[in-house]
Amino acid sequence: MIGVEMPEKDVKEEKTVEEKKEPEVVEEVITEKDVKEEKPVEEKKEPEVVEEVITEKVVDEVPVKVEEIVEVVKPREELADWVPKTKLGKAVMQGKITDINKVLDEGIRIKESEIVDMLIPNLQSELILIGGRPGKGGGIERTPLRITAKMHRSGRKYTSTAFAIVGNQDGIIGVGKGRGLEGKEAVEKAIKKAKLNVMKIPRGCGSWECECGQPHSIPFKTYGKSGSVRVKLMPAPKGIGLAVADETKKILKLAGIKDVWGKTLGDTGTRINLIQAIYDSMMNLHKYRNK
Repeated sequence: MIGVEMPEKDVKEEKTVEEKKEPEVVEEVITEKDVKEEKPVEEKKEPEVVEEVITEKVVDEVPVKVEEIVEVVKPREELADWVPKTKLGKAVMQGKITDINKVLDEGIRIKESEIVDMLIPNLQSELILIGGRPGKGGGIERTPLRITAKMHRSGRKYTSTAFAIVGNQDGIIGVGKGRGLEGKEAVEKAIKKAKLNVMKIPRGCGSWECECGQPHSIPFKTYGKSGSVRVKLMPAPKGIGLAVADETKKILKLAGIKDVWGKTLGDTGTRINLIQAIYDSMMNLHKYRNK
């Protein structure tokens, strides 16, 4: 009988111990794991979401801005709300001055871009591709905006830069550079500054192979420089066209030059310096007067 009674007590005591311990252990393990697992999951997700939002904005902003630029480049036709502040602006508004050549020949400084809009209604604008982003094949895809980033405590702050050219394809040209937090703002500033820097370009037929006397080229050889870029423009006969780089053709077309030869030296990949060197060479055409 002793051998039969002992296992029954042992079994009852073991069952009671197991029944009491199992639920307590399970509840403690579950609560500890849940508390430990929930906190790190929430902490890890927050920075990941922030990083994804930043990268999406940086990638998506460039194409949106490029589409907006097309609307900004168009010349403004509505000047009814313009209130002139300078003496020249008031004279233009009253109709006393109706020709831009009179302003440029007398050397009067233009301080309001609306003056150019009033006197040159057929003014056209172009943007130079000064920016770049990675292309599909590993190269660089040129863009009209150059976006730079500056690191602050609050994060990266982006700035857009644009370089614009204005002209009427009849001997008047101007260039300007603008910066802003948004692409549209940078383009507006660049076009406004380009209108304030307009000047006349002497044209003629300086090629001994042509001698037609028509203003399709430049009257003589000229030089220009900006930074490391050196430019040499030479008159060409009719039919040659613009024998220069694609970005250089933009400023020559808006100036009304149809035939020219060009030679460049230096880092021409810096397109701002390239266009400014061309602009400087056109300014040097005023060193000699044509009679």
